[in-house]
Amino acid sequence: MTPSMRIRNSQSFHVCLGEPASRLGSGSIKESLGTKVSRVMLLLLVTAAVASLSATAKSQALPDSPEPSRTVASTAIGQMDLTYVRPTQRTKVNNFLFDAFGPYPIAGAAIVAGINQASNAPPEWNQGVEGYSKRFGSDFAIAAVSTTTRYALSEAFKEDALYYRCECRGALPRLSHAVISTLTARRGQDGHRVFSFPALVGPYAGSMTAIYGWYPNRYGAKDAFRTGNYSLLIYMGGNIALEFFYSGPHSLLSRMHLNNAHGSPVQGPN
Repeated sequence: MTPSMRIRNSQSFHVCLGEPASRLGSGSIKESLGTKVSRVMLLLLVTAAVASLSATAKSQALPDSPEPSRTVASTAIGQMDLTYVRPTQRTKVNNFLFDAFGPYPIAGAAIVAGINQASNAPPEWNQGVEGYSKRFGSDFAIAAVSTTTRYALSEAFKEDALYYRCECRGALPRLSHAVISTLTARRGQDGHRVFSFPALVGPYAGSMTAIYGWYPNRYGAKDAFRTGNYSLLIYMGGNIALEFFYSGPHSLLSRMHLNNAHGSPVQGPN
């Protein structure tokens, strides 16, 4: 086996959040499979968000005078659009605390820390309870910084960063709504959907803080970008969980996080 073959084989074991591919060999080594996958998934996510916004813009550009047979339906749709209500500061704080320190970021950090523990990444943190504690604390801190950045920038950009469940039916439309909501937000009194710069920047702010704050010195910007991609995908997974997990009026989730019953911009008729 040639040296180049040994290097490529060693890279296949470092595709998760831990070992940076840029440190595994010379500068001419190709990027790791994990980096390629994360970039492809990120590109698909951005493409889906742009396609959704384009479709929304086209629908808003249609003539305002509907066909007679569709007047009632159009009126109903107009009334549904008016159900959106900008969240209060208290609601924003409750949702921020849920998204930053609630059960979803805790569970996500525990899972990612377990994966990193199994792959011993980074190896400087060793194994055992101490090693897992460091990895869990790191992943949880990344999520907290990412969420804080997203909510803070959303306030600056006057965006509504809260997640609203879809009133559409069917698993695929609801899944599409959850995925698109990862890079979009509500803006204005009517709550129209826009591409969200804070939602895009947040995950990378958390990964940059980790890489240059407490990760070993051999990690750099490329590793922060790769970790940020994974953070964005984990955030998308949280939206999917919020979309499909039960959150009725008497559920614990409805007490901790905004749901349809509190002013979703896509509410259906009562």
